[in-house]
Amino acid sequence: MRVMGLDYGSKTVGVALSDALLMTAQPKETIWRDREGKIRKTLVRIEELIDEYDVGLIVLGLPLNMNDTVGERAEAALAFKDRLERRTSVPVVMSDERLTTVEADEMLDQMGIPPHSRKQYMDQVAASVILQEYMENHKKELEDIDRDYKSRENDKSRENKE
Repeated sequence: MRVMGLDYGSKTVGVALSDALLMTAQPKETIWRDREGKIRKTLVRIEELIDEYDVGLIVLGLPLNMNDTVGERAEAALAFKDRLERRTSVPVVMSDERLTTVEADEMLDQMGIPPHSRKQYMDQVAASVILQEYMENHKKELEDIDRDYKSRENDKSRENKE
């Protein structure tokens, strides 16, 4: 099982994936769309990645305001969470993403990516920051989820053999 990290924005969704050991997060891609409300193709691409990488949990960034209130962007992320869960049946947890874009920008700067080229990487790097922070702060929960996921997969495998 792997965990997927998502950084949901008005026109992009940054995607990151954990390794199979649930230790590290790597940027995967940025899904672009023409308008905020057009997310069908975004959901299709996320489903493809879930199937391809055996994703058992999604960590979605929650852009809270600096004073801990839920604003317009956080409400949009929560609505996206609901659509993701209905569409994919993969559990989605929210994770505070404040300042992850700043951290991602600093990482890209340290890597020598010029400012005018950063947008194509920014969201997927931010998604990897969201995912890495979640994995570091929720090791026990991830171990439990991974164990349950493997148990369900084993049960499915046995049912298919019968």
